[in-house]
Amino acid sequence: MISVDIIVPFFNEEDAILPFFEQLQSAVSPLPYEFHLIFINDGSKDNTQQHLQALAHAHAAVTIVELSRNFGHQAALTAGLDQSHSDYAISMDGDGQHPPEMIAEMLRLAESGYDIVLTERISETRKFSFKQTTSAAFYRLINFIGNTHIQPGGADFRLLSRQVVEELQAMPEYHRFLRGMVAWVGFKSIILPFQPPERLAGESKYSLRKMLNLGMDAVFSFSMVPIYISLVIGLLFLLGALAEMIYVLNFWIRGDIANLAPGWSSLMFILLTTGGSLMITQAVSGLYIGYMFQEAKGRPVYIVKGISKTT
Repeated sequence: MISVDIIVPFFNEEDAILPFFEQLQSAVSPLPYEFHLIFINDGSKDNTQQHLQALAHAHAAVTIVELSRNFGHQAALTAGLDQSHSDYAISMDGDGQHPPEMIAEMLRLAESGYDIVLTERISETRKFSFKQTTSAAFYRLINFIGNTHIQPGGADFRLLSRQVVEELQAMPEYHRFLRGMVAWVGFKSIILPFQPPERLAGESKYSLRKMLNLGMDAVFSFSMVPIYISLVIGLLFLLGALAEMIYVLNFWIRGDIANLAPGWSSLMFILLTTGGSLMITQAVSGLYIGYMFQEAKGRPVYIVKGISKTT
């Protein structure tokens, strides 16, 4: 029988765990596969761990991976992928916004020859949403400046074949953007659209700060364009300095030095803009150096506090 690992990270989702598990069980129980459920507790502060352990004691197919602290959504997904040993691995969120009913279609497509089955969030409403607007702008930016195309509206609800999982396990980078990494490895893929339902309970844990951090990881991990922009800015200012030198020499050659009166405002403008451009280029270079420093330290992406499983 084909085996399937379902990887679900949880962070402070105590009220959503049981309803989610019931939905998942009703969706996968009729399917002719051997399912293993890998639930990751990403440093929750509520009773998430107690609820997950109760599931592990009651169901032999459930494995609980408890991290030592909150390492973030991408690290928690990585922890689940590292525990995966089945023919297929499906990652999804445990808040109910990734419909478990799609798993049957994802597996059907995988058996038809697709190594990666991605999902894309679509919405019927046209109302303004800050998250949707910034997400659309981010995907336009990363696809414009990067060499790897990342599907707009993509979610971490996806199916991966065993070979793809092994390729991801061999990528030890610290700053992880799994949507980009999955796109980068290639392989035959297909996209399934879905409409996300309402959350089962609680609120989204993806704060603006976390979204900005994820966006920075994506930009600085998959594009060198910020460095090129810094280089172009520096070259433009060098050309401006050359033009200024030619302009001043022109006064000397014509013997019209008396009319060469430096303006205080223009001088301050040049100083400020030059200083600002230098600060920008130094900041961009510093970010890349900082990323390399964190990679060079070789710290683990996550730390496992314990693993619970019924034996």
